[in-house]
Amino acid sequence: MKAEELKLIVKDKYGEIALQSKNQNQSSCCRGSDCCDDMDYTIFSDDYTRLEGYNPDADLGLGCGIPTEYAGIKKGDHVLDLGSGAGNDCFVARTFVGEEGKVTGLDFTDAMLEKARINLEKTGFANIDFIKGDIENMPLPDHTFDVVISNCVLNLVPDKEKAFREIYRILKPGGHFSISDVVLEGSLPIELKEAAEMYAGCVSGAVKKSVYLTTIEEQGFSDITIHKEKQIIIPDEILANYLPTVEVEAAKQGEFGIFSITVNVTKPL
Repeated sequence: MKAEELKLIVKDKYGEIALQSKNQNQSSCCRGSDCCDDMDYTIFSDDYTRLEGYNPDADLGLGCGIPTEYAGIKKGDHVLDLGSGAGNDCFVARTFVGEEGKVTGLDFTDAMLEKARINLEKTGFANIDFIKGDIENMPLPDHTFDVVISNCVLNLVPDKEKAFREIYRILKPGGHFSISDVVLEGSLPIELKEAAEMYAGCVSGAVKKSVYLTTIEEQGFSDITIHKEKQIIIPDEILANYLPTVEVEAAKQGEFGIFSITVNVTKPL
């Protein structure tokens, strides 16, 4: 599929997800799709409930890590959350920046932005805002942010090189990002790569970890550090929706693996 087609898939799917509860979203490996029927597979998301600033209305269970855990956010920082959804990571980040800092959430799905703004209105916070924009072409000025965070979103962006180039542009010199994302080891079967639901479910849009890290480095970033890595196990019942039996067995034998990583990277001074 072409890049614009993939973006429309993501917009439509996450528009649907914005209207659902966290429990509904976690009952599907494909992020809101009905491909998993009524089974409960919380195979991506981490538990936010223990975190200061946690806002249950903003938690749709869509992450694959907790990027703020390693982001090194300080009081007074200006933080940008890419693919901010209903605002989950933005509300957590605000506890770090304090009253004197600022948090901006960027998303290109109207329903998500509306949900985030409703959640924000309930808090009364004046130093969080949510704006509409495409990660590949952000409507933001150069050298604006101290820290960029993102949670299970960059894998959905068709042109990752352009996305990381944009992150480099909007970060201040010496700024850094902390991103939780999905990457691969080995070669993903073509059936999964071509499955629209699995793309929106953060799987078929992922690339090999080595390619992911090289793409980051090629944009000029330094000090690449992986803080956390865990394998994501897609149940056989789900794989069987897309793969013949022999491919399911290959997946179980480790011929390809799906991992979530949380990576920190610095923009050099």
